[in-house]
Amino acid sequence: MNERIRAREIRLIGADGEQLGVVTPEEGRARADEEGYDLVEVAPNASPPVCRIMDYGKYKYEQKKKAAAGKAKGKGRAAALKEVKMRPSTDDHDLAFKLKNARRFLMDGDKVKVTVMFRGREMAHRRNGYAKLDQVKGLLGELVTIENPPQMTGRFLSMILVPNREAVEAARRKAAQEEAARQTERSESEAGGTDA
Repeated sequence: MNERIRAREIRLIGADGEQLGVVTPEEGRARADEEGYDLVEVAPNASPPVCRIMDYGKYKYEQKKKAAAGKAKGKGRAAALKEVKMRPSTDDHDLAFKLKNARRFLMDGDKVKVTVMFRGREMAHRRNGYAKLDQVKGLLGELVTIENPPQMTGRFLSMILVPNREAVEAARRKAAQEEAARQTERSESEAGGTDA
């Protein structure tokens, strides 16, 4: 803000961006105070240093906003670990519903932990849990790769699946093409319905 500027002369830029010329730091401060703004050194290594008349608080806010926007664009969001739970005896309809959610998570770029929970005497038939995880892997097909193979932890058997980037992109393209075809079909049927 109005910190000590050690140069004898500064290049002054007005609040509206116009060049005001080379002045002393005191003249620059006086002009900034007159306009109700701050004098901010924006290029200290230039010869002479460049100072601008501006609202320093607003400037800091905009810089922070730009940094946050750049961060969001650059990195994207981090992959989260989503969990889908089932039992060894989960029937096909329920499994299809759970896999619909797992597919959605994978399409969003998230990892999916598929867990089979055992109760009581089901622990004697762990092979049913392994078979259920094999069935899940088969139904999800090329969309996934196994990050952690099935492991027993207490009464839970789980594996972690990560999206296969190429297969996910291909599935997205296919879904976009199908949606475009539906839109075209819809608009043609609406246009045909109004002429009758």
